[in-house]
Amino acid sequence: MGIMAGGCEHIQQLERAGLEIAADQQIEEVLPVPFARRYVVEGEAEPTVKVRSERSDLADEVNAQWYRLASEAGILGADGVFLVDVGCSSRRWVRVRLGAAWDLAGALGERPGRPEFLTLSPDGDALVGATSGERDVRLVAVDRVKARQEEAAQAAGRETAQERAAAWETLFSGPGPAKALLESWADGLSLNPATPAELRPLLASAYGSSYAIYGRLPTESVDALLDDPEWKTRLRAVEHQKLTPGQWARVIAGEESERHRWILTMVAADHRVELTEDTCRRLAADPSARVRSEAARLTALPVDLALTLTADPDGSVRATACQTAWPRLDACARELLLADPHGVVRARARLLHHQEHPMPRPVFEAVEVSEVRTKALETCLLERELAEHLVRHGEYQERRALAENPRLDLDLVLLLAEDPDAYVRSAVAQRADLTEEQRAAVDFEFDPKVHYWDLDWVVALHEDEDAMRRLAASAHPLVRRSVARARRLPPDVVERLARDEDRVVQLFLAESCDDAPADMLLSVWKWWDGSLTAPDRPRGHPNFPRHGLLRYADDPSPRMRRLALDDPESTPELVERLSRDPSKEVRYRAATDPRLSAAAAARLLQDPHEDVRHAAALHPQLPARLLVWLLRGGGPETAARNPALPEEVIRRMAGTLAAGADG
Repeated sequence: MGIMAGGCEHIQQLERAGLEIAADQQIEEVLPVPFARRYVVEGEAEPTVKVRSERSDLADEVNAQWYRLASEAGILGADGVFLVDVGCSSRRWVRVRLGAAWDLAGALGERPGRPEFLTLSPDGDALVGATSGERDVRLVAVDRVKARQEEAAQAAGRETAQERAAAWETLFSGPGPAKALLESWADGLSLNPATPAELRPLLASAYGSSYAIYGRLPTESVDALLDDPEWKTRLRAVEHQKLTPGQWARVIAGEESERHRWILTMVAADHRVELTEDTCRRLAADPSARVRSEAARLTALPVDLALTLTADPDGSVRATACQTAWPRLDACARELLLADPHGVVRARARLLHHQEHPMPRPVFEAVEVSEVRTKALETCLLERELAEHLVRHGEYQERRALAENPRLDLDLVLLLAEDPDAYVRSAVAQRADLTEEQRAAVDFEFDPKVHYWDLDWVVALHEDEDAMRRLAASAHPLVRRSVARARRLPPDVVERLARDEDRVVQLFLAESCDDAPADMLLSVWKWWDGSLTAPDRPRGHPNFPRHGLLRYADDPSPRMRRLALDDPESTPELVERLSRDPSKEVRYRAATDPRLSAAAAARLLQDPHEDVRHAAALHPQLPARLLVWLLRGGGPETAARNPALPEEVIRRMAGTLAAGADG
């Protein structure tokens, strides 16, 4: 059972209630559970039946009344299937049937004798729910659910200016928001483009909003974050703000924790921050070896400190300093590292030494650590006798490493091109020193479904038009894919790649190349609608066709129907029509359209799919009453991001945040 595998603890309640699960976990195309609950819990409909709580046969009576109401309302489908809310965190409907000995009232609820459940017809048009009060159990039957949804949406869409102003006032009436709600407001306002710039420091300092810290903050706000007693707040400021050298010096000097100094130094080294000389000297002399080790990686480390750290008492510090200081070391200092008592230091020094001096066979065979041997074969300059011996007689792991070495003689590379190991041949086929004729002759393996990184040597040639012409005709798909990553390409290269048999070449051309042709972009759109690295491509490409898209308004493919709204001649009426499309991806596209009506935004706020509801909650046309409901707990972070929040409301929310932080 997929639902059982999903881990929803309340599934056991269904089993105890004698219900049989009729379908695997899925999103039902009906009113979502939270909105359905409002009919029952929030009193939007009068109780149809009340059963007194003190009755000895309470569960039996509630079950009997539910079955009567469910039968009359058409809750049970022809096959006995209906939907039930199991109360788990996902708040999804589950398709069930009544078993031989069912007992909804006795099993569905947080406490015995307090029934709480919702049931819905499979078509989503009839609802019967039970909720327990102090003196009775209320059973609410609601018919015409879809019509009621539409009527409510239309009514919300007719909101007047006075009603809108009154709705905003209700946001600030009653008890103050709880801390968790205020934190959601802070995060949402941090992402809202309408939030005034002068309020953003408050969101970062008062509530430590991660989103607020991502944006550039004024110096005084960063100072306040660096002085915060919470380590996590200080760390987020260091990671996401551009600190001045003085701020770096202050935050490092103020950290008494060895672990915190180590992390700060690591961040500074990773981000290539140029610390002051005094700060570098402080870190290079730190009592902690791991702090000194990270200090050895600092970008602005003075030469004398780099040299000093290569003689540090701790081997791990010397190992790091060896790598960063090697180009600055004289022959005597290098010899000391090559003879260092610490094995890692010797190994790193050996690899660095043989970047300039060929490694002889006895030295290689004396290396005992397999990782070091592999690194040597991949990167070092090797004596000819050693390289030739390994190409002809080495183990397959050694030949694989050699195939990666860019300094291997070409005749030995061509020998590896005929290696019996497929990995070796594939590595050779990706080398920069082969002609395309030589590359085509290699019997390499290539799986089009596997993710491959772009070839760095091809990327380095992107500005060379002649090289791009030559490589665009390569027999190797990875070479052609790497060419397609160029931002600009000659017309003949674009034409060739746009017809490439490897569709990933076309995808990369769509994502990266400003010259990608319109017809290819439309073709790629039919099977790809964006990635995390290029979320707007191919549809957001400047060359993507915009005119003539209305012909897709009735296309069988939802992906193509979405495009109709991009046509300049599309109308608000088409937006309204597609907001009712059976496909969720088409409804999502309509929910992001600025021409969407307030009524349609209100209707889509109750869409079965979360991403559509999310888009509707962000729509500027969403009525204020619904935004207030979201801000009060129905989806506060998303609602606080809505760009239509009036500035006055945002300022009052910020005032509430400030008061909550002070309290």
